[in-house]
Amino acid sequence: MRGLELARAYYEAHGAPMLREQFPHLLPLVAAGLFGSGSECFGYDDDISRDHDFEPGFMLLLPGEDVVSRRDAFLLERACDKLPREFGGLRRGLMRPVGGARRGVLRTAEVFAAKVGAGDGILTLGQWLTVPEYALAEAVNGEVFYDGYGEVTRVREALSSWPEDVRRKKLSGCLLLMAQSGQYNYARCLAHGETGAAQLAAVEFARSAMHALFLLNGAYMPYYKWQFRALRALPVLSLEAELLEYLITTGNDGDAAGEKQRVIEGVCADVIDELRRQDLTRATCGDLEQHAYSVNDGIGDGELRNLHVLAGV
Repeated sequence: MRGLELARAYYEAHGAPMLREQFPHLLPLVAAGLFGSGSECFGYDDDISRDHDFEPGFMLLLPGEDVVSRRDAFLLERACDKLPREFGGLRRGLMRPVGGARRGVLRTAEVFAAKVGAGDGILTLGQWLTVPEYALAEAVNGEVFYDGYGEVTRVREALSSWPEDVRRKKLSGCLLLMAQSGQYNYARCLAHGETGAAQLAAVEFARSAMHALFLLNGAYMPYYKWQFRALRALPVLSLEAELLEYLITTGNDGDAAGEKQRVIEGVCADVIDELRRQDLTRATCGDLEQHAYSVNDGIGDGELRNLHVLAGV
């Protein structure tokens, strides 16, 4: 059983009955689910994932103390702590007072403030540019099993997708970095005989290309160890994952260097085709730098458009 399935099954078997029987007055105010940090919240967990933080459990999210008192939150925490310790052949750890980092009784606003800096999910332009994308991904991953109050759902909906101008700003920066590292510096490093620097250029190109691909899909890029897995599941240009993996796992000697340069140009061409398909660029060449500035020129907000082209990355 995967982590999300385990959490839902444990909630339905023990959490939901506990709420109905002991806290019926809180049912319209509480939300239950599991999202945030951890491979299980993305559905990426496997047998190896069970070596830490894999146990039955779920989040019970409450609105502020003006709606649900501190005493009710404390009593709910006590009741959660008394739920069966074993479920599905697994044993859960002890609850921390007033919830834990990932499971237990938690205040909704505190969870989202810790994750993205805004308890209500309403981000300023500066926050959209600077909040780590893995944190945004963790704010909207996983599942909400029940939301009587609707607050958790509202916050997650507010954080569910990029504002278009922000997406363009970040994308323009990624395209410029792809041009610099892949279309320009990779070959120059090789010409200087710097194969290590060439590999760094290939890695930088792959990192920026991956970021661009997530943005072209309108998706948040997760923590680095899950990026390739998430990229392979995207609906647009997911096959680029194999090409990017090739670039960062092969050497730069002999014929390999020429092949990698061809792969770089192929990835760039695919990205340019998608930019045109989404009507994001007016440039007509194969130089990604020109497309970067064209994407930036399409930003509607003048203040954001006039920031440095790399301001979003």
